[in-house]
Amino acid sequence: MNGNSENNHNIRFGIAPINWNNDDLPALGSGYSLERILSEMNQAGYEGTEFGNKFPNKASVLCEILDTFNLKLTSSWHSTYFVLNEQENELRNVEEKVSFLKEANAEVINIAECSGSVHSDINKSLASKPILNDSDWELLIGSLNKAGEICNNYSIRLAYHHHMGTCVQTAEEIKRLLEFTDPNYVNLCVDTGHLYYAGIDSVAFIENNLDRIEHVHFKDVRKEVFRKYNSLSDSFLKTILSGIFTVPGDGCIDFSSIIKILQQNHYNGWIIVEAEQDPDKADPLHYAISARNYLDSIIIN
Repeated sequence: MNGNSENNHNIRFGIAPINWNNDDLPALGSGYSLERILSEMNQAGYEGTEFGNKFPNKASVLCEILDTFNLKLTSSWHSTYFVLNEQENELRNVEEKVSFLKEANAEVINIAECSGSVHSDINKSLASKPILNDSDWELLIGSLNKAGEICNNYSIRLAYHHHMGTCVQTAEEIKRLLEFTDPNYVNLCVDTGHLYYAGIDSVAFIENNLDRIEHVHFKDVRKEVFRKYNSLSDSFLKTILSGIFTVPGDGCIDFSSIIKILQQNHYNGWIIVEAEQDPDKADPLHYAISARNYLDSIIIN
């Protein structure tokens, strides 16, 4: 199966390594080698990938191995702790990451504020997520704007990743972040699965925030699993292990409408298939191919 380079649209499709090996639950998919992960990404027809925990930290080495499999590094997650830690140290960490991303020919950094986050703790319920007060928000907004200035200096775009279990999860929290950050420096990594989980209509949200969308994660939701966990009384990682997320076309999210909106508004960035599952229960290559075939079937050429 070929990538979309021959199609008459500017959207590029990538897939995240978390589909094979989970960053927050490293035991999931630990037996997959980096070479196998990249080979299967290529086999499934994707052009790009995001940084994963098995990737080399030296940019030249990373680029060489990605080139072997005709893949490009698109972006990387980066946790910030502006609310808890010294801003200066956190900004240095951001600059170190974007310097690496620039050298590795990436385009985007997906930043998420993780002060007090519960998303990576299997023993903490989503109901115990952090809630910022006004001074916390002021600190976070100012810090993100400064981080975005640093990113701009490296020609890397800052895309804020809203995420379950963090301080920017709900519709109100995302709205506040977008309202007070400077769009010259801070925009959004939209994740359809996290929108759905937070009770937000992905189609309406994307349509209403097109001017702030920098990067897109396509994650589907199994409605029958979601119904069991929508009280937020369980941990995020427990819901992952229970199979709440899947690839586009295998759940309940209306990706056809989302693609249509993005194309009609000339979105020309990356769409990354990111659906963390247990690879022993959901073969990553099978799901990667299924997702790519589905996306090809709904995109307008």
